[in-house]
Amino acid sequence: MYLDVCWSLHKHLPGNLAKMVQKYQSPVRVHKHPFEMVMAAYEKRFPTCPLIPVFLGSEVLSEVTSEDGGVRIVLRSCKLHVEAPRLLKKIAGVEHVYFIQKNTYNWKDRTLLIEARNETFESRVTVTETCCYSVHPENEDWTCFEQSASLDIKSFFGFESTVEKIAMKQYTANIKRGKEVIEYYLKELIAEGISEIQRWVPPERGAITKPTAPSCASPLSPSPDSRLDLVSLAHGSAKGGPSEPTTPEADKLDADYIERYLGKLTPMQESCLIQLRQWLQESHKGKSEAGEWKSEKIPKDEHILRFLRARDFNLDKAQEMLCQSLSWRKQYQIDYILEAWRPPAFLEEYYAGGWHFHDSSGLPLYILRLGQMDTKGLVKALGEEALLRHVLSINEEGQKRCEENTKIFGRPITSWTCVLDLEGLNMRHLWRPGVKALLQLIEVVEANYPETLGRLLIVRAPRVFPVLWTLVSPFINENTRQKFLVYSGNSYQGVGGLVEYISKEIIPDFLGGDCLCNVPEGGLVPKSLYQTEEELENTGHIKLLAETIYQSASVFKGAPHEGFYQHSSIPILSISFFF
Repeated sequence: MYLDVCWSLHKHLPGNLAKMVQKYQSPVRVHKHPFEMVMAAYEKRFPTCPLIPVFLGSEVLSEVTSEDGGVRIVLRSCKLHVEAPRLLKKIAGVEHVYFIQKNTYNWKDRTLLIEARNETFESRVTVTETCCYSVHPENEDWTCFEQSASLDIKSFFGFESTVEKIAMKQYTANIKRGKEVIEYYLKELIAEGISEIQRWVPPERGAITKPTAPSCASPLSPSPDSRLDLVSLAHGSAKGGPSEPTTPEADKLDADYIERYLGKLTPMQESCLIQLRQWLQESHKGKSEAGEWKSEKIPKDEHILRFLRARDFNLDKAQEMLCQSLSWRKQYQIDYILEAWRPPAFLEEYYAGGWHFHDSSGLPLYILRLGQMDTKGLVKALGEEALLRHVLSINEEGQKRCEENTKIFGRPITSWTCVLDLEGLNMRHLWRPGVKALLQLIEVVEANYPETLGRLLIVRAPRVFPVLWTLVSPFINENTRQKFLVYSGNSYQGVGGLVEYISKEIIPDFLGGDCLCNVPEGGLVPKSLYQTEEELENTGHIKLLAETIYQSASVFKGAPHEGFYQHSSIPILSISFFF
């Protein structure tokens, strides 16, 4: 399989490539055929494989078998074609590259360990790959395949960036081709009448566990001839240290599972997900470098994937963002908020929002009648902390509904749709403490629930909306802003309106649909429910709102104002403003 991973895809990283080793880790791919059949199909790929054009041929350098026939090791030199610019090939002085591949067949354990490294330009570029075929842990008649690879570009005539791009293109084109090739040859074997192959048994037993198929078993039968040191080859790589085949564990990600529950990902995205997941597992088991977030359980795969998407699959940035969020979740016991949070009775009447079936794509649908909501009254009666807890419980409920809809609709659903009804929005909604609370809510949600909003449909936007948008939009992530659709007046009722995203029988009656919606209408919160500052402070809730990075100040015309800016990787900066 080395020719599928001969160049490893990696994330965009500036700086000195000589010190950077890019790694790829695949999910487990499953062939629903016995190990022996898969091995027969694998052998058909040699010495050449027309199904993989970059593979030009191979030559066996050595072949050795143990005395009992239980282990067979084959060393090959493989010739590959690399689709590179003519100028680069001319400067490098090569048209093809060569790899050394060592295959260790262990018939007793039913594993094949494949180790490969580049021979061409090995002093400038190091490409290594390890693959393993093994028996599925839950079904002995299925075969698992997994692989890992790394790319270390030390120097390449000043064309390091070009080599990166070639690696990306070559890898993306070929990584999933391997399973297709095996499946092709499996079908070919079955068409030839070979559906089962004997398993290896120790010579002294002389019995077999499966029917024999001599025409297929012959090329796979271990040869008794051996002039090489089998032990040294079995425990050492073609060029390097020891390596042992591994059996897929239950906590490893399966490719079919990823596609079924997380969606179609590119090979690079799969690798990022697996690497971040493995890092979390290792940190959780041992002494974590980010011990402050270490909790009872590892976050779910869809949760990890949201943070990767929020940071465009930059592993370092996603890891930093996720660790900060996990620490926050542990500190404030967010995992238990749905069980622990009990909103006051009046909140159910005056908070004009609620879940309402799902949209046409199966995404959970949330209706928020912000224009009918007395934000000032809610803040005065509840306090910012309690209001935030309610919003967080809504987000937690949303994730739970996404999981349920994934099972119901049979496809990955990881986000929800929100209809934001602004009818009734006016200047009273621009009450400064209320806007401040809104910005803090956005800050917390953006940091801890990235990529959960699939679409925001803003309807009946009044004239005052641009003012509110000007205040709020700078604090909303660009990826999130692109999911906003704004309808003014009654435009949401026509072509391209809500019916494009929500079935008419689901659209609430107050928006011209056929569905009676039980989302509260909101209204003014009675002042009798208002609490004093002291009462709000003594509610007993742990504070969720840390000091926000956003600050406000009153500045007289013509007077200077000095502020301070601090970033985790940037020293504190002093900035002066003149008005």
